[in-house]
Amino acid sequence: MDNKRRNERFNCIVPVESKEGSVFDKTKTIDISKGGLGFISQNVIPLNQEVAIEIDLTEDGEPVFVIGKVQWVHPIANSEKFRIGISFDKILKGSKSRLDKYFKK
Repeated sequence: MDNKRRNERFNCIVPVESKEGSVFDKTKTIDISKGGLGFISQNVIPLNQEVAIEIDLTEDGEPVFVIGKVQWVHPIANSEKFRIGISFDKILKGSKSRLDKYFKK
């Protein structure tokens, strides 16, 4: 990937739960860092679109709530899918410490 990243990304292959038929339907997360997420989607998502995201970091912990912003969208070669980068634009109160703690492990 790109060496301009501020935070190390970790593989995280999980489906995204969203409303059927929404722009995030049939989307999956492929990586995560303290500062953002990477997705693969069948839909183009507009640049700078804000997205409300709930992240379950542990099975028994409280989720982290963030507002993400689409930073870039790239078509995947020989595919009808897109690779999408989202940065965590706003971490809601109380969540930043949980996110920091999770990535210190």
